[in-house]
Amino acid sequence: MITNVLAGILASTLLAIPFSPDGLQQSPAPAARAAAIDLNTASVADLEALPGIGRATAERIVEYRQKNGAFKKIEELMNVKGIGEKSFLKLKPLITVAPSKTEKTGGTR
Repeated sequence: MITNVLAGILASTLLAIPFSPDGLQQSPAPAARAAAIDLNTASVADLEALPGIGRATAERIVEYRQKNGAFKKIEELMNVKGIGEKSFLKLKPLITVAPSKTEKTGGTR
């Protein structure tokens, strides 16, 4: 009887692990990962949590945002010193740019 219980637990555990058709374990779905960091609202500490972003680069991102206004698209991140195409491609799935309030409402009157 204990063997049947253990077999049932093992089977239910294995069924909960996602596998691809070739039998390899899949990585978590994007929804299961942490939410993307908004470049327009992120603090220096938030930005430092990104892979390859140290304190100095995080500060340059915030400084760029303060000097040039909100990021309109994530590709603008490559305008920040220290972030080239290679770094950007690693960060791309982890960052976002939410539309500003004026864009959401269609502008101001």
